[in-house]
Amino acid sequence: MRIFLKTEDEIELMREANQLVGKTLGELAKHIKPGITTLQLDQIADEFIRDHGAIPTFKGFPNPYGGSFPASICTSVNDVVVHGVPNEQTVLQEGDIISIDCGTLLNGFCGDSCYTFCVGEINEEKKQLLRTTKEALYKGIEQAVAGHHLGDIGSAVQEHCEAQGYGIVRELTGHGIGCEMHEDPQVPNYGRRGNGTLLKASMCIAIEPMITMGKRDIYLDAQDRWTIRTRDGKPAAHFEHTVAVRKGKAEILSSFEEVETIEGKLY
Repeated sequence: MRIFLKTEDEIELMREANQLVGKTLGELAKHIKPGITTLQLDQIADEFIRDHGAIPTFKGFPNPYGGSFPASICTSVNDVVVHGVPNEQTVLQEGDIISIDCGTLLNGFCGDSCYTFCVGEINEEKKQLLRTTKEALYKGIEQAVAGHHLGDIGSAVQEHCEAQGYGIVRELTGHGIGCEMHEDPQVPNYGRRGNGTLLKASMCIAIEPMITMGKRDIYLDAQDRWTIRTRDGKPAAHFEHTVAVRKGKAEILSSFEEVETIEGKLY
């Protein structure tokens, strides 16, 4: 495992890439409503990212089963946990939830963040899932300080979500990030306090709870070999920030401010 500590100049470049991801998610928030297709959302994101001088890192990302990801964002609706492929057939409906994961490459460094949106009015059960997942993200971030361990992050997420009866996806994790979108180390959403890799100042990691309303079991869609769904068909939520590990308090490099300005703090 090779973990690259970042210089202050590199962290500043990463902030710029991540702030662009936040702006892209904010732009998408203006368009998320019943009747729009996930392909239309992808086209909006692709144009916005390129207009701001960056490259969408998801497009062309290789699949271990062959081929590459065909779009600039992942659009994961309802029971899709992650890696939903934008298409013309998926039309958003009132009451849906949609997780949009977005990545950029700007000036040689990557940004990566995800937000789960409401489509119109959603029921209280879904709202509570989103609220809990988002809270878990910030509880994980609180542990991302020098001298702690990766297990402290995972344990904080796991304890918060399992206490409310939700499932923690085990097969997918957060990750290191820098010049490459996925670097060491992996950042699980479960674990034991004091275990795992020691966190050092200037490590940059993406923390991303993927939480299910029902059981944690998932499966890969056999047709597109990208889409990951819950086995029981119940909804899942996904929130992600890129952070720099610091002494005392982690620094969040990405942003939900643009989304929350438009959508409001609904949960």
